[in-house]
Amino acid sequence: MDLLESVKMASATLASNRLRSALTMLGMIIGNASVIAMIGVGQGASRYAASQFESLGPNVLFIVPGNDKVRNRTFDIPKTLVLSDAVAIENEVPTVNLVAPQLQTQTTITYRSTTVSSLVVGTSETFPVVRDFDVQRGRFISKLDNQRGTLVAAIGSELAKNLFGSEDPIGQQVRIKNLSFQVVGLMESKGAFLGNNQDDVIFIPLSVMASRIVGQTSPFGTELTFISVSAQDQDSIRAASYQIRNLLRLRHKIVDEDDFTIRTQKQALEIIGSVTGALTIMLAAIAGISLLVGGIGIMNIMLVSVTERIQEIGLRKAIGASEDDILVQFMIESIILSAVGGTIGTCIGVGGVLLVGALTPLQAGISVPAILLAVSVSGGIGLFFGVVPARRAARMDPIVALRST
Repeated sequence: MDLLESVKMASATLASNRLRSALTMLGMIIGNASVIAMIGVGQGASRYAASQFESLGPNVLFIVPGNDKVRNRTFDIPKTLVLSDAVAIENEVPTVNLVAPQLQTQTTITYRSTTVSSLVVGTSETFPVVRDFDVQRGRFISKLDNQRGTLVAAIGSELAKNLFGSEDPIGQQVRIKNLSFQVVGLMESKGAFLGNNQDDVIFIPLSVMASRIVGQTSPFGTELTFISVSAQDQDSIRAASYQIRNLLRLRHKIVDEDDFTIRTQKQALEIIGSVTGALTIMLAAIAGISLLVGGIGIMNIMLVSVTERIQEIGLRKAIGASEDDILVQFMIESIILSAVGGTIGTCIGVGGVLLVGALTPLQAGISVPAILLAVSVSGGIGLFFGVVPARRAARMDPIVALRST
């Protein structure tokens, strides 16, 4: 019997038991859909995290006060970074392009009868370049504003909407800690970063923030929440990190552990990538169990089918069908069940990934390797678990089979 005839007979047999065939394929459908969806969503989470860190600015490094051990032991942020550190980094580190010192606090902002709580950031004119923020209208804080202590502010788009509604914020006066600031700039929408809204913020001169909003909190100068540093290029980030560490250790007279931490985009992305990668593998492995269960279901149903079709097997062998013919037919039935189930599951999984990408911020996409892997595994499982019932049918004695009916 040729292969085409065996495929036709196997298809006709499965079609005559539609409900049983559909239920048998259900395990493969769920398994394939789960594997493809989990891998797609996991990769989407990785891409989303990468885009979030890229939005922080090109070639950026962050210097935060305290080391990880100190920050894990206490909720109080150490006051170990000051403005003179930022000035020294900009002047003495050759691989650094620009430095943006930042001092920030959460407080209330008032416009007429409207009061909201928002993040107030004291910084310098270099902030938009280092952190890749754009001004939509007006201007950002200037160097002269910091030198003179001018009460001006640039406002984020979300905060502008909350305070002014449809009014033009440029030129309006807002109050922070009983000080009246004139809004001179409206920032472009930046979006959220890991759950923090970067548009719900107001920027004021660092000199005003330190002297009139927060006050002097460090005995060594103007305290900073952190320092953003832009390296000259991607290849300079490692050298910049090394040079900054050496400079700050000298300035702070450190002989033991650092009292600061330098974080780069690459380090953060590596951590996020390892976490999301491990989660993706774990979820895919859990989903892969469904494929195994589906394969066992195929074997069980095929064993039942062999028992039910003893007369057919005996009759075919009596009229000349070889063991190979019987083996091939039952193997083909197993492969058809797993292949069709895998195809349907793949379509459902792809649809689920596209739905997640459309309804959530995750940049979920179709993973061709995941599809090929899932389909190949499902087909291989069908072939593997189809061997036992197929061999049992092929080795059946035709005389015994005919008598048993």
